[in-house]
Order: sequence, then structure tokens, then C-alpha cells
Amino acid sequence: MSSRSYRQFCGLARALDVVGDRWNLLIVRELLPGPQRYNELKASLAGIATNLLAERLRSLEENGIVERQVGAVGVRYALTPWGAGLREPMEALGRWGAPLLMRGRDDGDAFQPRWLAGALTALLREVTATPAVELGVEVEGLLIVLHVDENGPRAVIQPDRQPDTILTAAPEIVVGLATGAVTIDQAVSQGSLVGDPRILSRVFRLTRPVGPLPGVYPA
Repeated sequence: MSSRSYRQFCGLARALDVVGDRWNLLIVRELLPGPQRYNELKASLAGIATNLLAERLRSLEENGIVERQVGAVGVRYALTPWGAGLREPMEALGRWGAPLLMRGRDDGDAFQPRWLAGALTALLREVTATPAVELGVEVEGLLIVLHVDENGPRAVIQPDRQPDTILTAAPEIVVGLATGAVTIDQAVSQGSLVGDPRILSRVFRLTRPVGPLPGVYPA
């Protein structure tokens, strides 16, 4: 057992022993969509030192969460099946933290549209549609398409074709819409909508307002 272990016979404590260090879960977040090369991870994780990224990857590999794949494109890092099992608890933690995004972005905060794509699929996990519907969400010049069918939502970044209905808005407005903190009318008034507003209503129809959060929502 590592000297940095909590040394508690508890599943949560043992999980934190292996993924609780700074950057570990964000590395897992980057690998959830698929394998990445070292330089791709480094570019996505603004602020992490090269030696620290190497150390974290080595630790995650030693603990069976990440594996190296050697192929024609060189070495890529991927989640093991056990590592991929972190998706559900990470999505739950992301849903819990989503209201904090309504405080807005601080100067210097990095943002990747794929992070928003992952958040939307987690926040809208209970939404289904028959027949299927497609909604485009344009954020900072990049298009995310939400495809919703009887199995729930699926997000595609920069698709081959554009859907007929596209909402353009700031990231915090889109998150607010998905959490129920922002109404459809408010989202449209603070952004723009092209296409059928009924599609927007079908995708976001099950969102529920969260409770008051100091500094975020009025009580």
C-alpha cells in the first residue's frame, strides 16, 4: 500500500488512493471518448507539466486503469475495461458540479467543446425520443449535434452534416438549459435559434431546476 494511501478498508477510500491525485480524473475524462497520444493529452490538459503527466499516466497504468497501445500511429493511451467503468461515477460527479458552471468562466479558464458534449449526454441521460430528433448546439464556433432516440442522447462534435435546428449560445447558458436553471426562452433570448423550436423543447423537456446554490442561483 502506498504511503499516500488513506489506509482505510473502504471502497471510496481505495478508489481515491488510485484516482484521487490531481489530474488523474481529468486524464480519464480525456480518454473516455477513445485512445489518445501523449502529445494530444498534453495539449488538452492545459497547465499540466510534462513530467507530471508522465508520472500520472505511469501511476494509472500501474493500477490497471490505463494501458498503452502500440500501433502504426505510435503509442496511444487508452482506458482498460476497468478504467472505462469510471464513466458512470464521473458523469454523476459532473452532474453534481454542473450548477457551479453557472457562475461563469474565470479569466484563463480553458474550455473544450467536447467537455460540453460529455456533460450534455450525462445531464440529458433520461431524455428519449421516438421518432429520433437531432439538435445542433453551436458553442464558440464549434458545432455539437445531439442525436436523441429511444436509447437516449448521443453527442457528435463537428458532424459531416448540419441539422436543421441549431441553438447558438454560451457554454454556461447551454449547461443552464440542461440543468433547468435557464428556460428555453431565456436561452434563445441570450443566444439565437435557427429552425424548429419544438425540437429544442423535445430535447430539454425533462430538465428539472436544481435547488438554490449560494452564489449561483437566488434562493
